[in-house]
Amino acid sequence: MAQIRVAFLGPAGSFSHEAALQLYGPSAAEFVPCVSFAVAFSAVQRKTAHCAVIPFENSTNGSVVQTLDLLADHGNLYSDIVVHDEHYLAVHHCLLAHKNAAVQQGPDSSYRSITKLYTHPQAWGQCEQFLSRYYKGVERQDVSSTSKAAEIVSRDATGQSAAIASRFAADHYGTSILEANIEDKHENTTRFLVLRNLESMRTDGAAGLPETDNNTMASHIEISPPSQKQKVLIAFTINHSSPGALADALLTFKTHGMNLTSINSRPSLVRAWQYIFFVECEAISHAHFDDVAEKMLQGLRNVTESCRNLGNWRDRLLAG
Repeated sequence: MAQIRVAFLGPAGSFSHEAALQLYGPSAAEFVPCVSFAVAFSAVQRKTAHCAVIPFENSTNGSVVQTLDLLADHGNLYSDIVVHDEHYLAVHHCLLAHKNAAVQQGPDSSYRSITKLYTHPQAWGQCEQFLSRYYKGVERQDVSSTSKAAEIVSRDATGQSAAIASRFAADHYGTSILEANIEDKHENTTRFLVLRNLESMRTDGAAGLPETDNNTMASHIEISPPSQKQKVLIAFTINHSSPGALADALLTFKTHGMNLTSINSRPSLVRAWQYIFFVECEAISHAHFDDVAEKMLQGLRNVTESCRNLGNWRDRLLAG
């Protein structure tokens, strides 16, 4: 059986790569690095990848807005994309430099040769205490991923640049680890979403992905038993000039027995100061879960200007 193709935010060595490897195993899939979130989304939409593993939120620094903006799909480019699953990855950041850079060990003696830091924007907020203590005023350069930051400093033998990335990235690019576990919170965790193409899921069957040799995939996508919680992600817009419109929309979830677990908003790009709302909710799964979800959506259509079910999946937080 042909290997599945798993897209992830690259380059290789990123936290997304690490999450994808944990999900599917190193030999069960072909892993496809993508230079941006949009490229990963496009790979799923165009069916050049079976799925994509994309960061969605971090326990320290909150939601990943690039993912929310693409799920909003303002240009109607990703109409077939749905959330199929989720994965939680413990995230430990390291300060990396070129393996031959002449940099003193120990931040108190201070890596003073470092004049520029690279990482993904999401990582700055996860390491702010360390950065404020030792690198206040040092230039920060945003890059597309933490692994890209590691790749950049792996080519700088001057010791004047450093990256915030994972030990996984350090091993991949052969950099030195100057300081490990520099994140503010030791329990720092990122939740990743597994995106699928809805049309492919309909044609390929319920699971939608080929079974792998080591059964990693088969066990990961097993049908949830009746006692397992299911999550649903809904995007909707409202009439901002109508008093109580948002309250009416949120009440619909309660009416249908859904427990709201998160609410996010992003600019609608239709009119200034109007928003698209993302509501994630959960319910105890049962035989008629799809019917309940459809009735909830119908209720939302009655009180919103637009709404879309972005997918439902098994809650993995407690399942480990």
